[in-house]
Amino acid sequence: MFSGFNFRDWLLANDPALSRLRMASRVTLTIVLSFVILFAIQMFIVPLPKAAFGLGIVLSIEGGIAVRDKGNSRQLVTRLFGCVASLAVVGIAAGLEDRRFLSDLVFLVVIALASAGRVFGPRGFAIGMFSFTSYFMGAYFQPSLAELPYVAAGPVVAVLVGHVVRAVLLPDDWRRDLLRSLESVRGRINQILLKLAALAGGGHHVGEGDRQELRQLEDRLKEVVLMAESFIPRPPAGVFDGAADPAAELAIRLFDAHLAAESAIVVSFQNPPPFALVHAVIEADKAELATYEKTTEAMKDEPEGEAVRALLWLGEARQQLTQAIGEGQASGFAGIEAVKDTAQAEKIDFSFANPLLRSALQITLASAIAMGFGLALSRERWFWAVLAAFLVFTNTNSRGDTAMKALSRSLGTVFGIAIGLVLATLISSHLVIAIPVAAACIFFAFYFLQVSYATMTFFISIVLCLVYGMTGVLTLDLLQLRIGETVIGAVAGTAVAFLVFPARTRGALDAALARWFQALEELLTAIGEGKSGFSLIALSQKIDACYRDVTVAAKPLGSSWSVVTRPGQIRQTLAIFLSCTYWSRILAKSAAAPAAADELKTLIASDLVLMKDAAAQGSACFFIERKASRTTGRHLPLSREGARLGLEMIGSALERLYPQADVLPFAPGEAIARSKQG
Repeated sequence: MFSGFNFRDWLLANDPALSRLRMASRVTLTIVLSFVILFAIQMFIVPLPKAAFGLGIVLSIEGGIAVRDKGNSRQLVTRLFGCVASLAVVGIAAGLEDRRFLSDLVFLVVIALASAGRVFGPRGFAIGMFSFTSYFMGAYFQPSLAELPYVAAGPVVAVLVGHVVRAVLLPDDWRRDLLRSLESVRGRINQILLKLAALAGGGHHVGEGDRQELRQLEDRLKEVVLMAESFIPRPPAGVFDGAADPAAELAIRLFDAHLAAESAIVVSFQNPPPFALVHAVIEADKAELATYEKTTEAMKDEPEGEAVRALLWLGEARQQLTQAIGEGQASGFAGIEAVKDTAQAEKIDFSFANPLLRSALQITLASAIAMGFGLALSRERWFWAVLAAFLVFTNTNSRGDTAMKALSRSLGTVFGIAIGLVLATLISSHLVIAIPVAAACIFFAFYFLQVSYATMTFFISIVLCLVYGMTGVLTLDLLQLRIGETVIGAVAGTAVAFLVFPARTRGALDAALARWFQALEELLTAIGEGKSGFSLIALSQKIDACYRDVTVAAKPLGSSWSVVTRPGQIRQTLAIFLSCTYWSRILAKSAAAPAAADELKTLIASDLVLMKDAAAQGSACFFIERKASRTTGRHLPLSREGARLGLEMIGSALERLYPQADVLPFAPGEAIARSKQG
């Protein structure tokens, strides 16, 4: 149905800027090249111990996912520091090999220092991960002191190959990423249009399932728009001076495309647009679109007219976005200049008020517990328990997050070993088949890392089974031990997350909501002060980013294992925040439209009162059981009253967070009367 639609369009729509593809390719290519180089050294120069290969592989992984500095030179410095730290801890592990009890205690010290190193930012995080995994491999393979010069080949090769892959073979390029992210925005708009075409062609009422699918499409669009916005260079203050700036013009086109797509979704909940119009927008049929444009004035105040105007707006915004993509493809956004990084380093907080240090203590305690129970299960394989306990805390914000990650790791390990055992039995003796399959599984593991931790663990477990099979150590007892140690680590991590410095899910959600309400207050205050243009758009984009944080913080509350609430209530409340975020964007775009100043000030004051009342109650709104909301008559603002209607709808959305016992949310027209009554 789409002209020129192909696999690349689909891939970009599901992998913005091809970031996941690039990361998976980097990790896989670094592992393959490092292994080949180490194998060549083994064959033609000097025999290498197993620890060299193990370190080469794990540091290839860490170099691909843990090194997050901006700029090739900073990344190289981080990798070199990581290499030095790796060699140091492996040397310590080798020196303490005859004193296993002391070695285990030192491992806990390394874990504590590696975790605490995160307070130093991206570089501290990367060096910490290099140190932890290196001591892990050193204690696991137990190289002797005499072998250390040969073991060093692993970290050195992994670091150098990793830098070449990142800086030369698959480099970062913000212009290319900007272009791909814009193509991803267009791809997700296309997915929305396909869904609207299905609704319009079906001729049936929009059900709750359709609404939920459209909201998911809206969330996915918001995700990639935020990514695209992050690639557009901005002045240090974050606000463009005027529309003449090519970067500002591109930002406006992106903003309009996002807002138009959201408006089309909102309108479709009540009145699906005509199928012929959706098809005309998809095919960019100018003649058919011109026909509908002539009918919009006649249907000015009718619901059908709103649907037509929404689709025409989306069609125009999509064309403008396509034009921007074409210009980017032709010139590489040559008119947009990169902005130098002028961010000041944040002051380092070494107190336990810093959540990173509290997390470091949690990780150390969880690792100690996992070590104790892991040793009871196996003197040789207990490292797996510590690994699981350490990793379940990575990129988590609350105890609910940690529990979900622990469960994902356990399930991914169980199912991965089940499939891996079958594959290893069938193909491990055929290296020509087993090696490419293992490489493919590594690629898929890191391609899905940002989407599903369980899927990543699933593929890594398959790789381990294949490696065990190819090296001749695969047994059912070994796989059962792997599962047991992983469960021990996952349970230890979860227990510590709930008992030691517990970061409650509701606490994380309260903090995210506070930031969202603060961003909304800033927007309303700015409008009350008479600001307009890019400053308001920047504030609405801040609300968008805060909404994303709210959805992430609320995710554990709506998970299937949660017994404290029903996922339906979580989705319903998030829909209210999504609605308010949408109307904030409408408000930012329309605030300059003519309107009575006193009326706007009254509405702003009313919304601020509602907002402060709701903000004071925090996440309690996620546990309110609401009646079905009454539908409103009109959604899209007319140009002459966009700001007024935007303020009304924000007030209506805020009212729905804490509805009165027997009062349904009021329609937009009632907001003015309520605000005038004080």
